[in-house]
Amino acid sequence: MFYCAALGLPAGPLQAAPQYAGSAVCRTCHPAISADFYRNPHHKTIALGTEPPERTGCEGCHGPASEHVAAKGDKAKITAFSELAPKQVLDNCLRCHAESLGRAAIRRSSHSLAGVACNSCHSIHKARTQKALLTRDQRDVCYGCHANIRAQFAQPSRHRVNEGFMTCTDCHNPHGAPAPSRAMGARPRMVDAALGNEEPCLRCHNDKRGPFAFEHPAVRVEGCSSCHVPHGTANARLLKRPVVFTLCLECHNGVAGFGRQDDGVTLTPSTHNLADPRFRNCTSCHLRIHGSNSSRSLTR
Repeated sequence: MFYCAALGLPAGPLQAAPQYAGSAVCRTCHPAISADFYRNPHHKTIALGTEPPERTGCEGCHGPASEHVAAKGDKAKITAFSELAPKQVLDNCLRCHAESLGRAAIRRSSHSLAGVACNSCHSIHKARTQKALLTRDQRDVCYGCHANIRAQFAQPSRHRVNEGFMTCTDCHNPHGAPAPSRAMGARPRMVDAALGNEEPCLRCHNDKRGPFAFEHPAVRVEGCSSCHVPHGTANARLLKRPVVFTLCLECHNGVAGFGRQDDGVTLTPSTHNLADPRFRNCTSCHLRIHGSNSSRSLTR
């Protein structure tokens, strides 16, 4: 017996710390998981043979298993991810993935702040996809929470995610994107950045990439989403409005000072009688609506 000076009470014998038993011991009770584990990217920790026990195989995630084995599979004697809070799950995964994911970015991401844990989207043992070990196809994983976005992708004008032409992560970073530097710091945190911290739209729509000698202020300041609905809409070309001139009039209307020479937003001239159908399709004349190198009015 030992004496606890702090409490003035006798203490029981010191218990030995749990020991690492090795992944081979886990196969005894978990043969189905172990049989396919060689296909798992995490198997490289075993195959390399150079990692310390705390970063190798099953115990690299679940902790030392000696007490778990001695207790005949008691879940309380090992790290069971199904019993952990989202923050604890994230802390365990970041022990190895902090460098690749970015510790600061993922902790401030919208998913982490909303209590979405790694195992909400990923499954180490029963992954549906080899890439990223997702529980389901990527779009179905995202649709599980973002039902409103799923409805937008069913609209006539949409990005082709449901067809498999592109994926959500072509534009979004589910683990957290860099701090915003455009749209006056108001862009969603989960929207990824392309080269030079550009909008991810420019990865595919590179013909819209500047710099231009004469830029459209809406494109320069607010970005593509000032005119377009990125996921899908009933309007042509993913536009926010069904008719082009009504979209243009959101800015070019003289309201709140718009139209002054010093704000860069020109007022629709009086010669443009919008009652005349000829003037309702602005892009018939203003062809280079995303920017021009030869015309301040973006006509060529």
